[in-house]
Amino acid sequence: MLQHELGTAIELARIAGKKILEHYATDFETEQKLGVDDLYEPVTIADKEASRIIVDGLEAAFPDDAILSEEENDDLERRLSKRRVWIIDPIDGTAGFVKKDGDFAVQIGLAEDGVPVAGVVFLPFHDSMSYAAKDGGSYLSINGSEPERVNTSDHTDLTKMTLAMTRNHPTSRMGRIIEHFGFANVVKRGSVGLKTGMIATHECDIYIHPSPRTKLWDTCAPQIILQEAGGRLTDIFGGEMRYDKAKLQNFNGILATNGAAHEAVVEHLRPLLTEFGRVRVV
Repeated sequence: MLQHELGTAIELARIAGKKILEHYATDFETEQKLGVDDLYEPVTIADKEASRIIVDGLEAAFPDDAILSEEENDDLERRLSKRRVWIIDPIDGTAGFVKKDGDFAVQIGLAEDGVPVAGVVFLPFHDSMSYAAKDGGSYLSINGSEPERVNTSDHTDLTKMTLAMTRNHPTSRMGRIIEHFGFANVVKRGSVGLKTGMIATHECDIYIHPSPRTKLWDTCAPQIILQEAGGRLTDIFGGEMRYDKAKLQNFNGILATNGAAHEAVVEHLRPLLTEFGRVRVV
């Protein structure tokens, strides 16, 4: 039931999180790196050191698996030849880490045959650990407390729902989406893992991120955690996410919901996507 995999990922996330917080307390330097989408984004020594801790640990524990980390070179041939691939974002929400707003996460996901089967999202600043394995439920532990199983809300009235949206990457189109849906509340936070986690614990109901700039490491671990809590994570067209593709970008954006309202949200989004000129990338 993937307990060894999950336990290893949890331990490595905590070790990496400790190293990240050591740097968080200092006046670290921020560099700019060219991402896989050919746009510049911030990176710090904390990203790099956390990545190395996790990659080294996974290589030692599971030498036959492939590993994809945001801060390492992608061995594409090996990655596509393996059934099991670990997908890592050592700091999801580097912008929040740089701003020192606390909203950043260590994310370690395991995909098998292109589908997430285990995931860990650890928020070091908040000492919040979320994790899940396929068919095993979704769990949350805060400040080292006994893990509690979490479940999404069963809300279906879109006008009474709470939307989680990006704090660090706002767009005018999100304003149009909020107007179109008429959400009751909007919560702005950093990190994909943090926002989807808020849906898993029914603090929020929906997360919509139309941007094509997120990558596989942003969504792999959060997806299985949300699914095991009863939610769904697809692209904004309702298409399933795959983690066995050569391209690393989530070109069709992210739609995460409580599950109960997912199809209704997809349908309600459809005219807006036409208005925005969005066509699903295959």
